[in-house]
Amino acid sequence: MPLVPTTDILAARRGSGALNAIGVEHVTAIIEGAEAAGAPVILQLSQNAVRYHGALAPIGSAALAAARAAKVDVAVHLDHAESPELVREAVALGFSSVMFDASKLDYADNVAATREIAELCHVNGVWVEAELGEVGGKDGVHAPGARTDPDEAVEFVAATGVDALAVAVGTSHAMLTRDASLDFELIAALHAAVPVPLVLHGSSGVADADLVEAVRAGMAKINIATQLNKEFTAGVRAFLDENPTAVDPRKYLGAGRNRVRDEVTRLLSLF
Repeated sequence: MPLVPTTDILAARRGSGALNAIGVEHVTAIIEGAEAAGAPVILQLSQNAVRYHGALAPIGSAALAAARAAKVDVAVHLDHAESPELVREAVALGFSSVMFDASKLDYADNVAATREIAELCHVNGVWVEAELGEVGGKDGVHAPGARTDPDEAVEFVAATGVDALAVAVGTSHAMLTRDASLDFELIAALHAAVPVPLVLHGSSGVADADLVEAVRAGMAKINIATQLNKEFTAGVRAFLDENPTAVDPRKYLGAGRNRVRDEVTRLLSLF
C-alpha cells in the first residue's frame, strides 16, 4: 500500500502513536505491532538514530519500504532534526513528515528557521512539526516544571506555518520511570487555542491512565521511544540469560523485537 500522509493518520484517530525506531528490528516490530492492533502508526527516525547509522538513506529507505508493505496505514517521520540538510534529505527520500527542532535558538531565530523549513516542506507536500522551547532530558524547556504559554504558541504557529506543535506540559525525554506529572488544564487550554495538532514528547515517562487522559484533553500525537528501548533491552537480556551460549544475533535480537511488537500493540490499543 502507498505511504500514508501523517495528516491522514492524525485525522483518523483522536490520539495517534508516533513510535521511534533505532534499527530494522524496531521498524518491523512497530509495524507488526500496529498490524496486530489494527491501528495506523507514525514510524519515527530521530536525528540521533540517523547519526548512529552514519547516514539517513540506509535506515530511512528500509523504513519507507517496510511502511509501504504494511497491512495498516504507516507514515514515516523524521524526528528532532536540527539540521536543514537532513530535512532536505528526508523530503527527497519521500518521508511523510518532519519535526524540525530549532528550539535551542532564541525565539526570533527559531521562528525564522522554522518558517524557512516549513515553506520548503510544504512545496514538496511534506507535513512539519516544530517545538516551542526544548523538551526536557535534552537540557531544555520540557523539563518537568516548564510550560508552554498558549498565547505564545498561537503566535508561533501563525508566524511559522507549521502543521503541528510539540508543547511543554510536564514531560521529559528519556525517562525510565512512568511518573511524569502532566498539566491537563494546560493541555486543554492549548488545544482550545492552538489551531494545529498538539504533540506530546517524552511520553515514555507517562503512566497509561495519564496518556489516555492527555489524549482526551487534546493531545493528538503521542511520541514514544524510551519505553520501546526498555522492552527491547529486556527481551535481549532475558534471552541471553536463558541461553548463555547463544551467538546468533537473530535469536536474541528477535526476542527484543518481539517484546517491542507486543508493547506497540498494547500502547496503540490504549490510544
